Amino acid sequence: MRIVVWGINYAPEPTGIAPFNTGLAEYLAGQGHEVAVVTGFPYYPQWKRAADTRGKFFADERRGNVSVHRCWLYVPGVATTVRRIAHELSFGLVSFFRALALRRADIYVVISPPLVLGFFAWMLTRLKGSRYVFHVQDLQPDAAVGLQMIKGGAFIRALYALERFAYRHAAGVSGISDGMMAAFADKGVPLHRRIYFPNWLRGPDTDGERPLSFRERYGVPADALLAVYAGNLGRKQGIDILLETARLLESREKTDPAARRIRLIIIGSGAGRAELEANLAGAKLENVQLLPLLNDEDYSAMLKESDVGLITQAAGTGQFFFPSKLLSTLRAGLPVITVADEGSELARAVADGGFGQNIPPGRADLLAESLRAVSADPLLRRTWAARTQWVRQFSPALVLPLFQQRLELLVDETRQGPGWPVRQRELSHP
Repeated sequence: MRIVVWGINYAPEPTGIAPFNTGLAEYLAGQGHEVAVVTGFPYYPQWKRAADTRGKFFADERRGNVSVHRCWLYVPGVATTVRRIAHELSFGLVSFFRALALRRADIYVVISPPLVLGFFAWMLTRLKGSRYVFHVQDLQPDAAVGLQMIKGGAFIRALYALERFAYRHAAGVSGISDGMMAAFADKGVPLHRRIYFPNWLRGPDTDGERPLSFRERYGVPADALLAVYAGNLGRKQGIDILLETARLLESREKTDPAARRIRLIIIGSGAGRAELEANLAGAKLENVQLLPLLNDEDYSAMLKESDVGLITQAAGTGQFFFPSKLLSTLRAGLPVITVADEGSELARAVADGGFGQNIPPGRADLLAESLRAVSADPLLRRTWAARTQWVRQFSPALVLPLFQQRLELLVDETRQGPGWPVRQRELSHP
């Protein structure tokens, strides 16, 4: 097959959607397919293009067996709602013309966000006589409503209309979680076009010889309970709860040995980092640190030497995206304490797997108490850690071949014509 993966993020961006877009393209190319990628110039998570890419409108490169075609896009210095819309529209329009200039693909895998790519994919495939799969990493309209990022009924209705349009014209609509599959059903996507395609475990195993001590480098005592958040620092993550938790723990240190042993580290970049940095400086807390993104060696060391992974979501967002950082955290054998709506995908995963505890958003007191309980009870921590094997179901050896099979079915369907029977089935969960 000739396949085009079309998405705004790609390597060398280290976090977010880019590693999964990259992994998918490289896997398909490794299976003997001809794969091209239409993407933007790297900018995430710093929201800043590298100096050597500024002034370029298009650029082509070869990364392994994949042809990568990069396009100009507007990158705002501050990612407000209006500027983010302009950012996504700019990529959609420019990348449409770049994809149009490429040779026709048998199937286009279109990654959302940006949601607007669904409209451009429909135009492209109509012109090319092909089809597209719309792969949803984030239910953008629902998340925007949940976070109250967009006000005004007309605009929200327009977003939902754009979403319906993208789903209706796609040969398949794929999502990364059970909740998304249910949402697709509610939004009218028929069973035979719904594809379960979860994010998968990625990166090297953390077994083997340990790099230089992460704790020594950042002044974390050997007997401290080290709880770490690593990932995007944006509005959806609701990171402020970690600072409030640190304040509560510090206030108890004189009378509570378990609280005194806890250290928090926040690692990452994103639109909310500057505000978080200012708040942290003003709070003058000694039990929490803010670090930049880590290289692979330091990230591996951090996972090995931490005791608990922290994963947070703002209230009202848990139904609409699933944090891939859960997978890498569990793969390292780390139990987790999460902050998410009770009905969210993240909360359900914690309940099903038994590898940690979920705390409702806004309850820093409960998060502090949960950390204190883990600090005081090593057996609880070991029990949670033993249950992290739940994550093995997301092995790339299970997930990626199933998605490739679904693409092959769709291409066969196209070649056989509209009379060829559709297989009325949904891919089983790995």
